[in-house]
Amino acid sequence: MDKSSIRVLIVDDYEPWRRYVSTTLRKERGLSVIGEAADGLEAVQQAQVLQPDLILLDIGLPKMNGIEVARQIRKLAPQSKILFVSQESSADIVQQVFDVGAQGYVVKTEAGRELVTAANAVLRNERFVSAIVAGHDLGSTSNFEASNTTATFKDRPHHAVLFYSDDAILLDWLTQFVEVALNAGNAAIVVATESHCDSLLLRLQAHGLDIASAIEGGRYIALDAAATLSTLMLNDTPDPARFGNLLGNLIATAAKATKRQDARVAVFGECVHLLCAQGNTEAAIQVEKVGNQLIKRYKVDIRCAYPLGSLQGERGDPVYQQICAEHSAVFSQ
Repeated sequence: MDKSSIRVLIVDDYEPWRRYVSTTLRKERGLSVIGEAADGLEAVQQAQVLQPDLILLDIGLPKMNGIEVARQIRKLAPQSKILFVSQESSADIVQQVFDVGAQGYVVKTEAGRELVTAANAVLRNERFVSAIVAGHDLGSTSNFEASNTTATFKDRPHHAVLFYSDDAILLDWLTQFVEVALNAGNAAIVVATESHCDSLLLRLQAHGLDIASAIEGGRYIALDAAATLSTLMLNDTPDPARFGNLLGNLIATAAKATKRQDARVAVFGECVHLLCAQGNTEAAIQVEKVGNQLIKRYKVDIRCAYPLGSLQGERGDPVYQQICAEHSAVFSQ
């Protein structure tokens, strides 16, 4: 979508909040706020008349709640993309908004950090879930991936990225990702820094997983990211073919170890972060593209992560936007 032509409708019953969102969006070049609505019925009417490109929608609205508003808008303005911005932080609520066809969900307390990023992701046809929901309870996020019947992560390739502010957030995110996979009888491959691999192992054991059996049986494979990266370099650049072959072979081996025909493999990688830290951002983008090729060939869910401090301008950095563009879901915390 041409960024210069993006027309936005803001729906919220609290006028100061609408004013704040409008001011925030107007700072973004190419975004134009063309209307506001204070209740559900008005929102449906405005959406039908204006046919906006993007609708920012609250849940707790007078006259008609946001979930029903979204359901009506999908019929009356099917081309409009819907980004919920609500104070609710329940994974069950997030499930419902995606069930009715929304493309993104931001918790209001995180809007200052996430609103623009979420809007850009939704406009790129990507799904965005506020980190305060996805980050602290990824088990729930994985559940709605498995059960959502309209636009699920399970039904389409899933390549997600986390931008994190400290290691505890990353390890919480990663632990739940791997734990859900192993508890479901699937496999997991982790290519991470040595310290993250060690910390993850202790956390999985503390959660009661028989990680030793998973390792022995081939369902859990952990590799040091730096050592792995060094074996895949060609003229100081990661060779995409080597990268694809290595991960492809590991995925096939791990899937076979599950002894299940419908097995999925959870893959986490930090090689891209190491490349960014070295200043080789173009190589990191190329490795992300390899990930997108892998999800077309195998039953995998891929996640990677970058510390926010590794990007010079963080969310305003063009590299940040490039990285987001290579993923089907973006989390930031």
